[in-house]
Amino acid sequence: MKLHWDVYGLDLRSPLRISRSVMARRDAVRVVVECDGVRGHGEVVTSQFYGLDVERITALLRELTPVVVDCEDPGKLLGALPDLPPGVLAALDTAVHDLVARRLGEPVHRLVGVPQWTDVPTAFTIGIGDPATSAAQAAELTARGFRVLKVKVGSEHDIPAVDAIRAAAPDARLVLDPNGGWTAEHAVRVVERLTGIDALEQPLPPGRLDDLAWLRERCAVPLIADEDAATAADVRALAGLVDGVNIKLAKCGGITAAREIIATARTAGLDVMLGCLVASSLGIAPAVHLTGHARWVDLDGHLLLAHDPWAGIGGEDGTLRLSGSPGLGVVPR
Repeated sequence: MKLHWDVYGLDLRSPLRISRSVMARRDAVRVVVECDGVRGHGEVVTSQFYGLDVERITALLRELTPVVVDCEDPGKLLGALPDLPPGVLAALDTAVHDLVARRLGEPVHRLVGVPQWTDVPTAFTIGIGDPATSAAQAAELTARGFRVLKVKVGSEHDIPAVDAIRAAAPDARLVLDPNGGWTAEHAVRVVERLTGIDALEQPLPPGRLDDLAWLRERCAVPLIADEDAATAADVRALAGLVDGVNIKLAKCGGITAAREIIATARTAGLDVMLGCLVASSLGIAPAVHLTGHARWVDLDGHLLLAHDPWAGIGGEDGTLRLSGSPGLGVVPR
């Protein structure tokens, strides 16, 4: 087998502000695993939060090249890999799934427990902003067809901004995401003053499970854990403390790990959100193939880009669509 990679930049249409940072650009590394002339693709994006830059990613791939070359069976490659950062592992895991599915002539979703895939609405993320700007963006998004809006919160404008968004998009489902920037007491006060909120995602800094339990007893909307839910063991510990978990492939290590977390969540009585980082359609596609397992779908990372170098999963009108082609079903734009 062979391993290749290349690096490209991903510029956002406009800077995205969340409670802990503002992002206007990130880099991506396309990872290619090749066997007998068939190639599978994956993508890992740089992330300050997860400690990944281009230098670290490419250094790890160079170290992995002999491991890939020595492996003759794509199905055995993942088991031969050393411990890796989840984002890098996710790219390799995706490339292997893409390769295996291409060799079988099947779309990836049929390999991951979703025999019949259907088009699915995705949320679109509105960053932290003033009420007028947020309302204008909400109106524009719903006019395009979006029915679910994810609103980043964590500023003095939270309540008026969410009220303005609700007025501009009265029929949209709203998910609030403070990115761990609130206290439990503040979360209760904010939620009590808002109406029509579909869910509240990671309101508290990760690791504060006692506070999360306190909040759930007093919060009228479903709670979703994100940074608190990186592994299947994390999900087991969250049973009874939240209503759902946000699975990001770059956080957990790819399709294989995500399927384990989905099964664990079901056993624990928790719903699933599928989320993402800002990435191209190549980076978002593997999670799209898993949407048959999810209650909430927040796979809009490719829609935030000024130019997406890949195509094949839709979403521009608020609905994700797969081509049905073998593998991931994405192609260079």
